[in-house]
Amino acid sequence: MINVGIIGATGYTGEELINILLRHPQVRITSVSAKLDKPRKIFEIFPRFKTRLETICSQPNIDQIISKTDLVFLATPHTVSMEIVPKLLKAKRRVIDLSADYRIKDIKIYERFYRTAHKDKIHLAEAVYGLPEIYRVKIKEARLVANPGCYPTAVILALAPLVAFGIIDLNSIIIDAKSGTTGAGRRLTEDFIFSEINENFKAYKVNVHQHIPEINQELTKIAGKRINVTFVPHLLPLNRGILTTIYVRKIKSKHLAPDIIKIYKKFYKKEPFVRIRQEDDFPRIKDVVGTNFCDIGIRIEKELIIIISAIDNLLKGASGQAVQNMNIMYNFAESTALL
Repeated sequence: MINVGIIGATGYTGEELINILLRHPQVRITSVSAKLDKPRKIFEIFPRFKTRLETICSQPNIDQIISKTDLVFLATPHTVSMEIVPKLLKAKRRVIDLSADYRIKDIKIYERFYRTAHKDKIHLAEAVYGLPEIYRVKIKEARLVANPGCYPTAVILALAPLVAFGIIDLNSIIIDAKSGTTGAGRRLTEDFIFSEINENFKAYKVNVHQHIPEINQELTKIAGKRINVTFVPHLLPLNRGILTTIYVRKIKSKHLAPDIIKIYKKFYKKEPFVRIRQEDDFPRIKDVVGTNFCDIGIRIEKELIIIISAIDNLLKGASGQAVQNMNIMYNFAESTALL
């Protein structure tokens, strides 16, 4: 049994973490905190937790959090975690950070996309990128896990087999991605007012999104060659879910659909949360919302491969994957509380 804290408990990902961890037989939630005007019981903020969790949520007090926990989830906004992580690691607490602060290894790139100086270069080098399907062995021993972004999770899982086996032209990757509104977090801005989103659909941050360097970094590691993708995200008038459609060119036309699907199934054979469809069977957002699965469908043209992946941005794209990483770190069954 481990004692767990959540900093940033009142956001969408914090709420999802609480919901998952309350089902986990090996976890006690001993600390919940967030930026609040005054302390409140967590069920007063989220009534669905009434009788399930009586803990008081208040402003983060790091010393108190350290005294109560073995592991801390940071569901904080970008640029906040790097202020907290050094204190937690110094106290020998393990950390899973759901923000972007420890994902991007090149500090200059991080600072350009997130427009702030990185304040924890030492632990940035130590952090393990928390995509279990690629880094499970390193995650197991990690003190600090940088939980992947939602778009990168859907994209990297969709492309990893093709990149790893050298099947595609690495300069041809075009990603058309669509996300529900919870991907932007629980914040009030004009772009996210109901009347702006409802019955609307738009592209945003066209090929300048902050997840691009994360995608490039991880695909480059897999390929052993520099990759720069074209990435266009869109905002869907939905609460949650991500659907990506990815277009790549084959190097050799001899690779047919059965060959490619066989490669995918072999690559993800032992992965509990990646499901590969048969040829021309494509996932929908409804197929994965409320689950920790990434579903992948494939179509092969003469020179083109089209890959479609779907995830729940709050689960496999955030909190579910964070709990999956925790399970790996503590040698629990990987699917515990996630199925």
